[in-house]
Amino acid sequence: MDSSLAQDKIMSLKTYITTLLLFTAFIGVSQEVWTLEECVDYAIEHNLQVKNTAYNNESSRESYRQSVRDLLPSVNGSTDYSIRYGRSADPQTNDFVNTQFFSNNYSLNANLDLFRGFQKLNSIRASKFIYKATQEDILQEKFLLAFRVMSAYYDIKFFEGLVANSLEQLEISQGNYDLVQKQVELGLMAGADLYEAESNLLGDKLLLTQNRNQLTNAKLVLIQEMNLTEVSDINLKESLEETMVNEDVALDSLYQSARGFVPLVKSQEYRVTAAKKQLQATRGGLFPSLSLFAGYGTSYFETNVDENGNVIPFRTQFSDNTSKFVGAQLNIPISNGWSNHSRVKQQKIAYMQAKNNLEIQEQELFQLLQQLVQDNRALIAEFEQSAKQVESQQIAFTIAQKRYEKGLINALELFQAKNLYGVAQNQNLQVGLRLKVNQSTIDFYNGLSIFNIN
Repeated sequence: MDSSLAQDKIMSLKTYITTLLLFTAFIGVSQEVWTLEECVDYAIEHNLQVKNTAYNNESSRESYRQSVRDLLPSVNGSTDYSIRYGRSADPQTNDFVNTQFFSNNYSLNANLDLFRGFQKLNSIRASKFIYKATQEDILQEKFLLAFRVMSAYYDIKFFEGLVANSLEQLEISQGNYDLVQKQVELGLMAGADLYEAESNLLGDKLLLTQNRNQLTNAKLVLIQEMNLTEVSDINLKESLEETMVNEDVALDSLYQSARGFVPLVKSQEYRVTAAKKQLQATRGGLFPSLSLFAGYGTSYFETNVDENGNVIPFRTQFSDNTSKFVGAQLNIPISNGWSNHSRVKQQKIAYMQAKNNLEIQEQELFQLLQQLVQDNRALIAEFEQSAKQVESQQIAFTIAQKRYEKGLINALELFQAKNLYGVAQNQNLQVGLRLKVNQSTIDFYNGLSIFNIN
């Protein structure tokens, strides 16, 4: 390989890396820097599914309010205007006439339920618990979104770490290439060694590009979770808090803590209570019902005339034709095709199903916490071992680098040592971030406020 051509390639690579780093730094300065809390808050505020769940809550709140208003008397008014043709009964004399005439009727009716087997009271209680359940549904949707955002956030941090490690590996390969080039020029190494060094250099450059592409994809996932529009990039706070290793996690106490506040379980608890109240309301249909009713009516007829044959004025007829009534009605269900009993059985099944769904949620919560505790132990062991492996591979690579400079090993052996060191760094980074996410999740189920969600 021509020395000047190789030198031009190296200078071009240096210029590319420097420009890329400067451009990244410029973008990082010019754009907003997001913390995890800010990402979660923005996502919750702009998430469409959260808004949709909030609409369900508003609907259930209105249903609850209406169930209370159903205790009020029902009042209805009506009026009609009719024109009669041909042979019809005269409303005044009840004689059949062939005269065309018109009439007006007006009525006002009221009805008040006194007893319906406590159906309305139990329906109020049922709708109230459904309303509380939908409030928990909103909180559950927010928490699920927050965990997705946190996962996407730390994925970005992982790939940022990979990019940083790739740049470090690229810098090492660049230094090795420069060293081999000088050795070749001095006749201390063969030209084949320069080809091997260049191959390693290009491989690290490709790996850097691949990691940058994965970082871009990870940022896209976070942008989409946040519903962040009109942007194609996002910059996160550079530093992360050091991973705190917490081995003292008791499954029983963790479950008891989570069982008391996890929205998914509380929501189902409310639905069980609502189903019970609805069952009681349905059973009320088997009992007699008692109601009061009252009404006021009047009418105007064109055929109502005085002794002189003149139509009696509207105001006079409105007053003279007034009728009032008041009464009570007792309704005793005897047989309606056994429909009332069938509704009770269906509602009882719904109640039993709601209780079963609660047990399912409790079981899934326990299994989730069980897995978190087990993963916590495993990740702590992996994190400690991977940290030791990084130290060991770093020492091994440093020794290999010195031996390579003295010509005691070839480029392939140095490349293997460098790769092992890079793999150890990446594994330690990945395990550390997984441990951080896992322990943040455990903190959440312990009742700690890791998200600013009300």
